[in-house]
Amino acid sequence: MMGDETTASGTIAAVVSRAGGSIDGPESLVDATIPAPGDPTGHDLLVDVRAVSVNPVDVKRRAAGAAGQERVLGWDAAGTVVAVGDEVTLFQPGDEVFYAGSIDRPGSYARRQLVDERIVGRKPTTLDFAHAAALPLTSLTAWEALFDKLRFDAESTGSMLVLGAAGGVGSILIQFVKELTGVRVLASASRPESRQWVESLGADVILDHHAPDFEQQILDAAPVGVDYVFTAQSRGRIPLFTKVVRPFGQIVAIDDERDLDLFALKDKAISWHWEAMFARSRHNWDPIAQHRILESIAELIEAGRLRSTLTRTLSPVNAANLREAHRIIESGRAVGKIVVAQPD
Repeated sequence: MMGDETTASGTIAAVVSRAGGSIDGPESLVDATIPAPGDPTGHDLLVDVRAVSVNPVDVKRRAAGAAGQERVLGWDAAGTVVAVGDEVTLFQPGDEVFYAGSIDRPGSYARRQLVDERIVGRKPTTLDFAHAAALPLTSLTAWEALFDKLRFDAESTGSMLVLGAAGGVGSILIQFVKELTGVRVLASASRPESRQWVESLGADVILDHHAPDFEQQILDAAPVGVDYVFTAQSRGRIPLFTKVVRPFGQIVAIDDERDLDLFALKDKAISWHWEAMFARSRHNWDPIAQHRILESIAELIEAGRLRSTLTRTLSPVNAANLREAHRIIESGRAVGKIVVAQPD
């Protein structure tokens, strides 16, 4: 179990991954004591992590790890700033923050973490740490997909098919579309609990992507084809997209499918966009844009225009609970977001 303080010897409690493969492997996620991060420099904040959210990227990175390589995973957190680097201007010690962080640095499955202030936002005052930790990675992904890639704004109209609508990204993306644009949402969800969830988030039409008439369901809702698609489930879907997306429509994808026949989209001049939330931090491309996005999301939450997508909390932050969260994500049946949090 991760403790409350850095020890006198300069170590901290963490959960580490020492081997890839199955989550049931003895070294997949392990309680450990590791060296504490050094003092923050430059734009870095040192954060006392209070809650972490588990995402598919955590599962993929853990499963692909090499034996003997100790790694701290985790790319969604909320906590309190305890120290700041000499170039920090946005935060000060005592500030409560939320962030996804950088995939190229140690993650948030540790009690203390260094993170660049430019990809951090202030935690919404109306949320506790657990509800806030559910938001950063998925919110940044959905925001960039809609407003950077598809160039949505308040005047945008038309229809959008959302595949994977009950997942973490889909759950916040539906809220963005309905609250901030005039676009109609066609959400795919097959199980009763996922259909109820996406309906509660504001989806206009709910479609069953497992039904044999899925294609016809889409065309019944959008007879000339949908204007936009958001997909976290692109494998095997290109033939569907050629039939249900209108000419000059647009698709934005977040999954990792490598062998897609995108040329099949050319006949209808359908545009394909990739969204990769870590691209800004990995390539130092206007990273402060993510600070601004998180600040906007905090304001929308505080105004009651968005809600957290948290659906389940496990406590405390330890290997057993993080293993359980990984199992749920791996099952493909998660609805909304799963958070592992320290006790209040």
